[in-house]
Order: sequence, then structure tokens, then C-alpha cells
Amino acid sequence: MADAPDRKIDPIRETDDEARTLARSLIDGARFGALGVRDPETGAPMVSRVAVGTTDRGAPMTLVSDLSHHTRALKADPVCSLLVGEPGPKGDPLTHPRITLQCRARFVRHGEAGHAALRDHYLGQHPKAQLYIDFADFSFAVLDVAEAHLNGGFGKAYRLTSRDLGL
Repeated sequence: MADAPDRKIDPIRETDDEARTLARSLIDGARFGALGVRDPETGAPMVSRVAVGTTDRGAPMTLVSDLSHHTRALKADPVCSLLVGEPGPKGDPLTHPRITLQCRARFVRHGEAGHAALRDHYLGQHPKAQLYIDFADFSFAVLDVAEAHLNGGFGKAYRLTSRDLGL
């Protein structure tokens, strides 16, 4: 009996409006996420939990301190990823939707154009940040999305562009 030929099956589905809507809801609903960066000294991957908000245009952003390791890493290499989407209270965590955004961080510091608008928008999403948002070492990292990988649950994988996300 002859062996079956190797067949490569592409697990990525064609992006449709349902996937776009799910992706946007995960981004818009996220209040924290896992930020992946490269350690500037070793090049090794590093992941930090960060608070997540969105700009008025829907781009993900986070408020970062110059004192944090992930901020230093982003300043050395702005290429990063952000994972959002949390498992529900029941069931296998791998069946719950999540999205990984491949991004490039763009910093907006106090006094720069757009900072006041980002500040107001962020405080609307994270009111407790009022305690530290105006500290001199804090700035916004707006995450410009290049591509996204949506796992909508078991067997529901999609690749999305920034345009698919309305960005």
C-alpha cells in the first residue's frame, strides 16, 4: 500500500465580516494584554502584562513608564506584539477567542501633538490612571498594527490586515 502524498493544509480561513467584528470586539474590550518585546541586551523574547486602551481611531495603545523594562525594549526596537482576549470562566481556555497584533510602537510624550487627546481618551477607559498619568516618566505607546492573527476558537484561525481592523 502506497503512502498518501504529503498534503499541506492551510488552517487559516478566509477573513470575513464575522472575523473582523470579533477581532474589533476583542481589541475594543481589552483593558489589559500581554505585550511581547525583544530584550535589548540579549535579543530574547520578553512578555509583560500592560494596561490596554484604544485611541479615538481604534488603534491599541498603552501608557508606559520609562522605568519599565518593556519601555526600554520598545525604544531600542519598536517592533512588538500584543495579545488580548481572555478565557471565560468555564471550559478549555484554548477554545476562547484571542488575537495577536503585530505592531510597531510609536511614543507620544507629554507636550507633543496629540498627547492631550490620548490622555483624555485613555482616562475614559482607565480612570484610575489619573493617579500617575501625568508623571514625567510616562508616555503613550500607540501600537501601529501591521498584521493580526485571530484565533476565534477551535479551528477558527484568521489573518487580518490593519485595514480589516479599520485602522
